[in-house]
Amino acid sequence: MEEKEGSSTGLDENVAGLLCYLFGFITGIIFLVVEKKSGFVKFHAMQSTITFLIIFVILLVLGWIPIIGTLIWISSLILWLFLMIKALRGERYMLPIVGKLAEEKVRK
Repeated sequence: MEEKEGSSTGLDENVAGLLCYLFGFITGIIFLVVEKKSGFVKFHAMQSTITFLIIFVILLVLGWIPIIGTLIWISSLILWLFLMIKALRGERYMLPIVGKLAEEKVRK
């Protein structure tokens, strides 16, 4: 676990990190705009935004195909729960490609 800076939202960083994922890219974008201080919260907000926008687009394109759409939906649900648990535990879990991209965007 890393040293916590505190969130400008007034929430604990781990709770704010969890909320970044709550409604996918929507809450990710909200926390990107609102959070001014915590790199931890900004990272989770950026990772949520990128990840769930990609999943949203994939579901729009392939979601109507019965088996494929169902598999994507179930996989994204598992990923969503996993990322919320990691954030709540105070972990800066980086997804393979998206995590690195989110980290680079937050550091700019």
